[in-house]
Amino acid sequence: MAVTDLVPRVLREYALVADGERGGLIGPAGEVAWLCVPRWDSPAAFSGLLGGPGRFSVTPADPWHVWGGYYEDGTLIWRSRWVGSSRVECREALAMPADPHRVVLLRRIEALDGPARVAVTLDVRGGYGRRMTGLSRAGGIWSGRSGATWFRWSGASRARDTGGALAMTVTLDAGQSHDLVLELSDRELPGMPPDPDQAWAATQQAWSQVAPDCSGLIAAADARHAYAVLRGLTGGSGAMVAAATTSLPERLEAGRDYDYRYAWIRDQCYAGLALAAHGPHPLLAGAVRFVSERVLADGPGLQPAYTVSGQPIPDGRRLRVRGYPGGAARAGNAVRRQFQLDALGEVLLLLAAAARHDMLGEDEWRAASTAADAIEKRWQDPDAGIWELDDRRWAHSRLACVAGLRAIAAAAPAGSARGRQEAARWSALADRVLASLRDCVHPAGRWQRAPDDARVDASLLLPVIRGALPTRDPRNVATADAVRQELSADGFVYRFRHDARPLHESEGAFLLCGFWMALLEHSYGNPVAAAHWFERNRSACGPSGLYTEEFDVHQRQLRGNVPQAFVHAAMLECAITLSPDVRLGGDST
Repeated sequence: MAVTDLVPRVLREYALVADGERGGLIGPAGEVAWLCVPRWDSPAAFSGLLGGPGRFSVTPADPWHVWGGYYEDGTLIWRSRWVGSSRVECREALAMPADPHRVVLLRRIEALDGPARVAVTLDVRGGYGRRMTGLSRAGGIWSGRSGATWFRWSGASRARDTGGALAMTVTLDAGQSHDLVLELSDRELPGMPPDPDQAWAATQQAWSQVAPDCSGLIAAADARHAYAVLRGLTGGSGAMVAAATTSLPERLEAGRDYDYRYAWIRDQCYAGLALAAHGPHPLLAGAVRFVSERVLADGPGLQPAYTVSGQPIPDGRRLRVRGYPGGAARAGNAVRRQFQLDALGEVLLLLAAAARHDMLGEDEWRAASTAADAIEKRWQDPDAGIWELDDRRWAHSRLACVAGLRAIAAAAPAGSARGRQEAARWSALADRVLASLRDCVHPAGRWQRAPDDARVDASLLLPVIRGALPTRDPRNVATADAVRQELSADGFVYRFRHDARPLHESEGAFLLCGFWMALLEHSYGNPVAAAHWFERNRSACGPSGLYTEEFDVHQRQLRGNVPQAFVHAAMLECAITLSPDVRLGGDST
């Protein structure tokens, strides 16, 4: 494919490079299709994924080639690979440790077994389209600005200004390599560019400390990859963005294209619970810190999501780019105006899991008490629920609070009078909330979505897994049966039935729900069924092993923003929980 022929690709063909503070998508033509500078929710400098301008491409000059690629184990160091007359790879990563103001994109072109000619093009377009200005090539290093974005490009002394982009051809003999280092910042870049060898060594060292030994787990390579993805999406604040992208549609022209470049409290808790199932990982400590800070700051006014720095999310607005096919490009998210009761229950589940690893200090216990107080104050209020719909008294939201209250009560320090008193109060509150759920029991004996909505919902599996009630409670058993019969197809699970249409015509299968089904079957002592759901859902990815929120079973395509953090967390939790011998290996500090 020629560089001038770049077009949007199906999502399975993109790979993620990330350093915690921001992330970029690399396409099969070696193009940086998406990268925001300097933070996750900043404007993009490369927005080709959404039909916007900006390009940093490393592509074989010979169009007769096929593409592939792979991650180095336990990292987000990606190797794009092209096979034509010879094999060419481009090793790609965002340099670590990360600087919150400056992103460093490392690209090392390698001719593996024959001569190679590679076309390289750079066109920085900060703010979704600002042209490059002030171009200078001092000492063989290009620099300039694109709106509010400063950039510096080393390893490209032979590039020429083609009247809107910098371009060159790299020619290599077999065994040779060539380094390109692109720095992008919201501040003027001082000093000298990074040394490529030193930057690669530091990045590889940083990744070597992320994923613990997963050799005792099923799907060990995928488990390590999940650790890497979660780390790549988690900043220094401990906050984890829900996804690296915005506005990738879940359904064609259905208005369901959202900005997920923010930290959802619920998602953060899901990831923390998965990590806690394996051991006291540093990512768990970061999740506990970020969530506790937000609970202590906002109490019963806890917002569903925040920026990674803990600030409110801006309101949504349309972007002046074309958008991914089938969707409209947006930034910001209206979720800031919602109340989601279930998030408070998930906070308590996270803190209880961390307490089992002796990871809670005084502030974290205060956060637990604050979250429980917030439930006491607001559990009767209608909320937007897990799927962020209209305000109702959702059964899942209340059951999530029951599970959280029971978990934190069990984890409360039994050696102090205050701990015993708090535990008794939290248990009593759980009983009150549970008693209120009589209006959410369907005549068939299962849980239903809300008092005025008799449908079954896959989210009602989660409180069963988390222990809101005994696993074998008849309402739980009936709910699991209903989900299997009414919301599953070909090994995948849908959230709920929208209408009388076939399930796949209203939305994609929800991968999170498929992994929940695996955990549920495990809790019922059905290892073969658990393995079936696990293996089916973990297959719903492309060569890079990245998951989106939904999987279009009918067309076998990924749908929604990528990578979706909570799906990777759920896959990791399944790999841990379904393994016969779970223990944290290696040094996770």
